Amino acid sequence: MSKPLAHARRLPSSGAIIEVETQVPLEIHFGGPDRPAGYLRDVLAAHIAAVPAGGAIDWVTYYFRDMGLGEALVQAHKRGVKVTVTLEGKPRVPYANDKVITLLSRPDGLGKALRIIRIPGIPAPPGKSWKPQLHEKLYCFSHPAPIAFVGSFNPSGNMPDENPEILRELGDQDRGHNVLVGLVDSALVAQLTTHARCLHRVPPGLLYRFSSRANETICGKDATIYFWPRIYPHPVVQFLGSVRPGARVRVVASHIRTERAVEVMIALARHGITVQVLAESTLRRVTAKVERRFSAANVQFSRFQDPQDLPMHLKFVLVEDGDRVFTIFGSFNWTQPSFWLNHEIAVISSNRRLFQAFAERWEVLKNETNLKTVDSLKCPD
Repeated sequence: MSKPLAHARRLPSSGAIIEVETQVPLEIHFGGPDRPAGYLRDVLAAHIAAVPAGGAIDWVTYYFRDMGLGEALVQAHKRGVKVTVTLEGKPRVPYANDKVITLLSRPDGLGKALRIIRIPGIPAPPGKSWKPQLHEKLYCFSHPAPIAFVGSFNPSGNMPDENPEILRELGDQDRGHNVLVGLVDSALVAQLTTHARCLHRVPPGLLYRFSSRANETICGKDATIYFWPRIYPHPVVQFLGSVRPGARVRVVASHIRTERAVEVMIALARHGITVQVLAESTLRRVTAKVERRFSAANVQFSRFQDPQDLPMHLKFVLVEDGDRVFTIFGSFNWTQPSFWLNHEIAVISSNRRLFQAFAERWEVLKNETNLKTVDSLKCPD
């Protein structure tokens, strides 16, 4: 992890501030067992506190159970910060956000600055649910300098947590592996902030995927941002399809369930690309069927198993293709809801120092104790 730059803005935390090729500082913060508990929520708390009256905070998230952060947003609102919070109203654990919603909905809370999203579903066969969810994790701040955090972390903990049942279901995200990347490219931050405010102002409906807003691509100096749901092809799958034989692709995934994702990774291996997959240990999130298919193909597959059963909630891909490197990260999972229904964000970046930071995190995960490795076997032609 690189040292903070002398000219870079400092936060009351120990996260890396990485200088990109354009000499603009980029913040990257990894949470995990090797960090203090609540490290990522403390990063968000520090940024809330740093926004003065007249500034702006715009959040979009899936789970929100952290009462301390909820109260911090209320206090920011009261001191004259323009706050918007857009929150999934019925996540997979449907009552998980209720307490924070109650806090933010009080007469002295956020008022109209809180928007609860419940996207209608479409008819599904018995036992199936085809209901889109707001799965994005986006946190935008106007001050001290504009920054937009994208990643895998939503503030789903509440320390001390008085509801162990929810904690067991969600996993301890305040101590498990997660990431927040603070983008500071002015073009990216401005358009991500606009995206957050549009979701807040006009909640998406079932036909949202056909809108220009859903299918827009935001291009920065060394990063491109995509949104789901969309009518155009899956941008990560499309990008991986352009990787050349001889390349190396490393996938870190908390969820792999859809057949399409498995086919994509196996196809890469069959085209002479080294494919390594490091997945979460939970069979619900990464199924035994997925493991068997990878073990029967030329894909190196491992399951991360933390000694304390902490979750591995990261979602990123590292691509080394000749002299080019790319980092892909965001909120997206390798599941059917994420591919076709949910509202997601993905960033594809060619920044070499960002790649190095994620590659170092790969090594941390790979070298963790109790990492179960499945030896790959080459499929016959």
